[in-house]
Amino acid sequence: MPARGTPLFLARRSYRRRRLMDAARMLPVLGAFLVALPILWPPAGTPGAETAAGGVYLFTVWALLIAAAAMLARRLGPAPEDEAPEDEAREEGAPEDGAPEDEARDGFGPERR
Repeated sequence: MPARGTPLFLARRSYRRRRLMDAARMLPVLGAFLVALPILWPPAGTPGAETAAGGVYLFTVWALLIAAAAMLARRLGPAPEDEAPEDEAREEGAPEDGAPEDEARDGFGPERR
């Protein structure tokens, strides 16, 4: 257990990656809130609804959510090599669990041949 006053060190790269993952998880919640927000707008002083303003607002929110999701997806791309999971670090085509090499490569056991 670290002594009091000693800061807990977290690697900068993994910390930032986790925060980006948190942002990606919260993006749909933010999107749902922003799409539902026009319900709370006060009614217009005119007898007709403000369809044009609402449509422009929804289209803008939609476009911004797509841009934010694309930015997060790009920044959260493949894990850096030093943080790659064990499964990805294995050689491709290597037999798993003692299976013969040809069965591991094509994914079918002897019963499918």
